[in-house]
Amino acid sequence: MSQTSFKKIAEDNMQPKEFSFDKENMQLAKKILKIYPKNYKESSIMPLLSIAQIQNNGWLPKKAIEYVSSFLEIPEIKVLEIATFYSMYNLSPVGKFHIEVCTTSPCMLRGSDDILSFCEKKLNVQIGGVSKDKLFSLNRVECLGACVNAPIVKINENYYEDLDLNTTDKLINDISNNKKVKIGSQSGRKGSEPRKSSYDKKR
Repeated sequence: MSQTSFKKIAEDNMQPKEFSFDKENMQLAKKILKIYPKNYKESSIMPLLSIAQIQNNGWLPKKAIEYVSSFLEIPEIKVLEIATFYSMYNLSPVGKFHIEVCTTSPCMLRGSDDILSFCEKKLNVQIGGVSKDKLFSLNRVECLGACVNAPIVKINENYYEDLDLNTTDKLINDISNNKKVKIGSQSGRKGSEPRKSSYDKKR
């Protein structure tokens, strides 16, 4: 995967001065911590980073990484190495709607490169960038784990499958206009059922 600005730690002028879990997320974090053995608290780093990222509008500031380290009483480097390794974590601000286009082989073979180019032109934003109105940001990722429903796009925490240029255009338009959008397959099929052939449609 090519390096993008979202994996670069944001400049100091973008960093909040402090971070801590809000009341609801503190309760959630404590529940998560109970799942793991006391001597393996670092196993909860990933879900705690996810909570922190959602609370902070889709990205992880340095203070959030420090906070998770302190919360788990583990060295900060253990949290930082996970935050910098996995593409699901953003270390600089993203748009209100963060679009990630899967470009692994199954998605590429079904047109994800065209979808990525379409998003760049429609949103007037480069890969790894944020639109001027800060409504959208765009990134490319490797494998969103639903290859049979390729091509796949992830927007914030939701997955949109079986896309083509028309359904991608409609998806972005609906989001822009605050319309309700359907999560999952955009082709009408349920789950990963076989696509209907022209013969099936005539029956």
